[in-house]
Amino acid sequence: MEKNRFFPQINGNFGFGCMRLPMIGDEVDKEQFCRMADAFIAAGFNYFDTAHGYINGKSETAIRDCVAARHDRGEFLLTNKLTDPYFNKEEDIKPLVLQQLQLCGVSYFDFYLMHAQNRENYKKFKACRAYEVCSELKKEGLIRHLGLSFHDSADILDMILTEHPEIEIVQIQFNYVDYEDQSIQSRLVYEVCEKHGKPVIVMEPVKGGNLVSLPEEADKVLRSLGGGSNASYAIRFAASFPSIAMVLSGMSNMDQMEDNISTMADFKPLDEPEFEAVGRVCAIFRNMGTIPCTGCRYCVEENQCPMDILIPDLFSAQNAYSVFHSWNTKMYYRNALTKDHGKASDCIGCGGCEHVCPQHLPIRDLLADVAETFERRR
Repeated sequence: MEKNRFFPQINGNFGFGCMRLPMIGDEVDKEQFCRMADAFIAAGFNYFDTAHGYINGKSETAIRDCVAARHDRGEFLLTNKLTDPYFNKEEDIKPLVLQQLQLCGVSYFDFYLMHAQNRENYKKFKACRAYEVCSELKKEGLIRHLGLSFHDSADILDMILTEHPEIEIVQIQFNYVDYEDQSIQSRLVYEVCEKHGKPVIVMEPVKGGNLVSLPEEADKVLRSLGGGSNASYAIRFAASFPSIAMVLSGMSNMDQMEDNISTMADFKPLDEPEFEAVGRVCAIFRNMGTIPCTGCRYCVEENQCPMDILIPDLFSAQNAYSVFHSWNTKMYYRNALTKDHGKASDCIGCGGCEHVCPQHLPIRDLLADVAETFERRR
């Protein structure tokens, strides 16, 4: 396994994102996660990524039990993040970091990111001197490298990196569908990172799974290449750009782990025919009118919907129905998604979900569309 050209302590250019771990009901399937973590490390990789709010806090403790307690600290690198809802003033930040270290079972974080920066929450981070406090924690040895994750337009990232040249790495959403998307601005954001000389970590390379289970027409395009899985093309696309230091994959079962390891253990950038093929897939998606939700669940985990609406799940159902027109999607909507939770039509329009959405989706309008699809009388 080659060392990372940006950070030699990182093995390769592939990381384990721990936001979508294997689950049994509401609990992490730790037995399967242990097997996945072991396979990841045995393959030569070592980069794990989490955040305080992932899986309602269960990601951190799963890392403690399945990684930190079972592997020597030199075998893995761990990234955590400073997330908006968990601090309100400068004095809250160091105790939060210490709590995160305890929850993860480690004495330091290899990377620590200012989480989900955008034009609104950056104001709070500035007011609380979050960048300065974390720089001090780096001097104390609690943090090895300081970075940020980002969900906004390119001009905002340019402003932040200009004001904080101490940032060493930037995590962005980057995949072939979002590359030229005007709301996500993956290409423009990536170019800002290059302008400031910052290596890039990729999140959402398969767009929350949407680039794995492709519609039939798009699937045929990639199958015609005679190569790997749909996920492999998406991950290789993201890793094919020169300033990409790391591509994260949120793997939730061993099959996904094995597929990704086979793709990235001997990484090869996309060639010209493969780039052309993913371009054709993009064109197919643009003509389908699906909701570009990645399933990050910020709208339900960092924002408490007063009507208890499972927003990402309803959007997933809407997309599945739009693509496949399956009758059982409507049954799933009635019997699983809204039986004990709010229906799309229950939305009161408060807008809290839109405030935290990294994709800047018009969630209230989209919920009205979902209600029209699943709740109208026949």
